[in-house]
Amino acid sequence: QVQLVESGGGLVQAGDSLRLSCAASGRTFSSAAMGWFRQAPGKEREFVAAIRWSDGRPVYADFVRGRFAISGDNANNTVYLQMNRLKPVDSAIYYCAAGDRAYRLAFRSQYDYWGQGTQVTVSS
Repeated sequence: QVQLVESGGGLVQAGDSLRLSCAASGRTFSSAAMGWFRQAPGKEREFVAAIRWSDGRPVYADFVRGRFAISGDNANNTVYLQMNRLKPVDSAIYYCAAGDRAYRLAFRSQYDYWGQGTQVTVSS
């Protein structure tokens, strides 16, 4: 069984930074890509960022481009999300995901494994 465990969420003020981490564990696990999604109350889960291990290329949602940065360590199945200049609209539960497909990374269907999420709350 593969488990993804997120950490690093919390309550911050607008303009602050947070760094989320996600580690995969369990049976022998490898992925083609890992990513981050988020879900605010009453809204659909939306894509935030992903990284493709074959070339390390990141993919970002337009609304986080320039503020968030995804990085990771394929060998250790770990991915990070550095979030800068946070805004109240960034408040959500952030989910880590991993999958065996390295394309269409903005789509939830491309991911096979999901974490339980970590809460990020940004106050104004």
